[in-house]
Amino acid sequence: MDDGVHNVIIIGSGPAGYTAGLYAARAMLDPLMFAGYMSGGQLMLTSDVENFPGYPSGIGGPDMMVHMREQAERFGLEIQDKNVERVDFSERPFGIWVEGEEYRTESVIICTGAEAIWLGVEGEEAQKGRGISTCATCDGAFFRDQEVIVVGGGDSAMEEATFLTRFASKVTIIHRREGFRASKVMYERAVSHPKIDIMTHRHIKRWLSDENGLSGAILEDPRDGSEQEIACTGAFIAIGHKPMTGFLDGEVEMDESGYILHSEHTMTSTPGVFAAGDVVDKRYRQAITAAGMGCQAAMDVEKWLEEQH
Repeated sequence: MDDGVHNVIIIGSGPAGYTAGLYAARAMLDPLMFAGYMSGGQLMLTSDVENFPGYPSGIGGPDMMVHMREQAERFGLEIQDKNVERVDFSERPFGIWVEGEEYRTESVIICTGAEAIWLGVEGEEAQKGRGISTCATCDGAFFRDQEVIVVGGGDSAMEEATFLTRFASKVTIIHRREGFRASKVMYERAVSHPKIDIMTHRHIKRWLSDENGLSGAILEDPRDGSEQEIACTGAFIAIGHKPMTGFLDGEVEMDESGYILHSEHTMTSTPGVFAAGDVVDKRYRQAITAAGMGCQAAMDVEKWLEEQH
């Protein structure tokens, strides 16, 4: 960087950010990362990761993030665990404000991810990653021959429930209303499965636990306030995700839900601004796909910077 202007600033961490940082550092771009106060992303809430290649015995989510971070730092990625407050992409070099201080950069990679929407009910915080999950693909295999519940009424809830039948002995879908947002085909697939039960007009009032972790939940009927207990050792919240894009304030093109749209490869609608991982991807949402896109973004940045000079 000259005159205090960085080649590339990476906003956000997690598999996409750390991989982008690793590739950008190895390309001698002297990348700077603002990892956020909650560095590491959603994997910091995942107890065991068994589907990331290279870990035959599995690895804890937080441990994997520490490994990725250390590897990127070894090649020269500078990391600050601070949140970006706002950005100005109207001209280059771009402006990025962090705790009141302005940074200038020729290019940006946004890897702020998306956060699952949780229920926020009593007992939830203590059991996150210890029985309560937001990803059946990630955690379903830990619940072989156990009874689990899925909370939600859209396609993702039906998909999670159907996927969980491979492992669980019984899957109960809990939905607060009578009608479902899910498409007819996804709903029919779930409702016709012998392992799946559906309970409508119920919401989770509080989670129950014992010395082994999650043990069940108290359900409430919103129509009359009546309560009942359901036993389960696993629960999957499938009521949606929200991308962490509020700080961008419309500086790049997004869809109606706030996910960033790519215009060419990993570049956004603003030339020089790239995006990778769950901040873009609402289909796969896996550590391996986020890491792959982080690699692509760093390679795209390197090529784009070469073309500018």
